[in-house]
Amino acid sequence: MHSSQERLPHFALAVALSLGAAVSLGITRFAYGLLLPPMRADLQWSYTLAGGMNTANALGYLIGALVTPRLMQRWGAARVGLAGAVLATVFMGLSGFFTDATALLVQRVLAGVASAFLFIAGGLLAARLGAMQSSRAGLLLGIYYGGTGLGIALSALLVPAVIDAAHARPHAWAWAWWALALSCAIATGVLAWPLRVLREVGGAGAAHTAASGMRFRWTDFAPGLAGYAMFGVGYIGYMTFVVALLREQQVPATRITLFYALLGLAVIASSRLWAGLLDRFREGQPLAILNVLLGVATMLPALTASWPLVLGSGLLFGAVFLSVVASTTALVRHNLPASQWAAGISAFTIVFAAGQIVGPTIVGWIADGSGGLGRGLLVSAGALWLGAALAWRQRAVPGRP
Repeated sequence: MHSSQERLPHFALAVALSLGAAVSLGITRFAYGLLLPPMRADLQWSYTLAGGMNTANALGYLIGALVTPRLMQRWGAARVGLAGAVLATVFMGLSGFFTDATALLVQRVLAGVASAFLFIAGGLLAARLGAMQSSRAGLLLGIYYGGTGLGIALSALLVPAVIDAAHARPHAWAWAWWALALSCAIATGVLAWPLRVLREVGGAGAAHTAASGMRFRWTDFAPGLAGYAMFGVGYIGYMTFVVALLREQQVPATRITLFYALLGLAVIASSRLWAGLLDRFREGQPLAILNVLLGVATMLPALTASWPLVLGSGLLFGAVFLSVVASTTALVRHNLPASQWAAGISAFTIVFAAGQIVGPTIVGWIADGSGGLGRGLLVSAGALWLGAALAWRQRAVPGRP
C-alpha cells in the first residue's frame, strides 16, 4: 500500500461516502414508501399505479446500471458518482411540481438513472477503500451501504412533519419532495470530499492485479446473480408497501414514524452486525442467510397486526436488507482482481434492478385483488426464500486473486 493511502482517514471517508447510499437509495427510492399513501389518496391512484412508480424508478436504475461501467471507464467513478448525486437532487425536486401520473413516472425513471450512477460508483469506491485496509474491509463496505439507513431515518422524520406543516396547501406531499431534494443537496456537498480524495489516490492496487488475467464471467456467478435478482423482486415489495399496510391496519401516525425511523437506524447498525460474515465467506452463504432472515421479516406484518411483532419486523428488515447488497460486493471482492470489480458490481446491480422492476407491480396487482397487501408481502417473502436457495449454490471462483 502506498504511504499516501496509509495516512487516509479511512473510517471518516467511509462515513462521508455513505451519504451516497443515503441519497441514491435511502432518499431517492425509499422515501417514496412514505409519500405513497398521501399521493395515492390525493391523486386517486390504484395500488398497481402506485407500485408502478417504484417500478419506473427501478427501470431507470437498470438503465443507469447498464451505462455506468462505460461512464466510469471514461470519466472515473468519482466524477460519475458526483454527477449522479447532483442529478438525483434535481429530479427529486422536480417531482414536487407534477400531479400528472405520466410526468411523475418519467421523473421516477430519471431519478432511478441518476441513483444508479451514484450507488454503483460509490460501491466501487467503497470496495477500493476496503482494499486499502483489508482487515476492516467488511466494516468499511457495511458503513457505505449502511448509509442508506440514514436516508431512511431522515425521510421518516422529515416527510410526515413537512406534510403535516403543509396540510392546508393543495398537494401537501409536494413540499415533502422539495424538502427531500434540499437534504440531497446538502448531502451532495458533503459527499464531494470523499469523492475528491478517492479520485486523487486512485484504485488501490488495480494496477498489479490487472495482470492476473482473470476476468468477470456471468457463468461463474450465475447462482449468486439469480439469488440476488430474487432479492430485488422480494425486498422492494416490502419497502414500497409496508407503510401503506400499516395505515390500512390503522396504526397511529406516530408509530409509523417510529417504525420507519427505527428501520433506518437498524440499517446503519447493520454495518457492524454482519461485517464478520462478509469477511469470512467467499461463497454464497452470506447472501443466502440474509435472504432467509429478510423473508421472515417480510412475512410478519402480513400475518399479524401485533405491534411488537410488526416493530420487530422493521428492525430485522433494516438490520439485514442493505447487508444483502454489501454481500454481493464482498463476493465480487473475494473472487475477482480489483481491475474486474466494476464489471462484477455492475452485473449484480443489473440483475438487482431487473428484479425491482418486477416486484412493486406484482405486489400492487395482488393488492388490488382480493388478497390485499398482506398476500402481496407473502409473495415477496417467497421470492426472498427462493433467492436464498439459489444463492446457497454459489461457489468460489477457481483461480481467485
